Amino acid sequence: MTSSTTSNPTVALESTVIAHGLPYPQNFETALHLEQVIRDHGAEPRTCGFWRGEPIAGLSAEQIAYFARGEDVLKASLRDIAIVAARKRHAATTVATTMWVAHRFGIQVFATGGLGGVHRGHDYDESADLTALATIPVLVVCAGAKAILDLPRTRERLETLGVPVVGYGVDEMPAFYTRRSGLPVDIRCDDPEEIADIWRAHRRLGLRTGMLVTVPVPKDMALEEDMAEKAIQEALMAAEEAGVKGKAITPFLLAYIAEHTGEAALRANLALLENNARLAAAIAKAL
Repeated sequence: MTSSTTSNPTVALESTVIAHGLPYPQNFETALHLEQVIRDHGAEPRTCGFWRGEPIAGLSAEQIAYFARGEDVLKASLRDIAIVAARKRHAATTVATTMWVAHRFGIQVFATGGLGGVHRGHDYDESADLTALATIPVLVVCAGAKAILDLPRTRERLETLGVPVVGYGVDEMPAFYTRRSGLPVDIRCDDPEEIADIWRAHRRLGLRTGMLVTVPVPKDMALEEDMAEKAIQEALMAAEEAGVKGKAITPFLLAYIAEHTGEAALRANLALLENNARLAAAIAKAL
């Protein structure tokens, strides 16, 4: 699929989950499955990435397979875009960079797994996902911020940055693996058309931020809160002992948690990715 602007119901997808998130071949199978879920619900999927330094909104199946094998594929955040372009590198897009690519190609809706945010114990260490939401007008559907983060501080930053937070069918933000965080959303919506109405008003009023739509992981796949928190604490200690820092920390923590929960966390991750893609397609159609 070629990269182009589009007026059709279209949903952007990230590629970091393919190249640096899930194991092979599950990552490749998941990427194609998410695209098919979006098609089945009446929208067009556009998996984003950089190919030989060029931003692509709509990687081909062959390109997705290359990313899935992890062959010389960088993880590109916003700060890396010019470097990737100048060096003509292949790069997978994070949430922030996928928002940039989506906006560049006129895509309003983006489905991902979990949002980055403020890291636990480090107020100064926060994801570029937050500043992207503050500056790039794209609607992001996710299962809340990743549970490995400091969720109250992340919620506070979203408020400070002026990013509306919608709860789909819920009154509080979900917490990725679990359905509850205790943190309120700005408004609850029970229908994709309601969300589309708010987004239309957001754009009509000239607001330049993105909007966050949070949808909880399906009940039958959600982790128990105690189990999730225990696994997170153990993962954080393991990362500290191993000296893992920077952009390597999130994939390390997620992999550790998946391994030490008997893959319950991995199953939850896959279920919420599909759930988010389904809702994003419905919102794109409503728009």
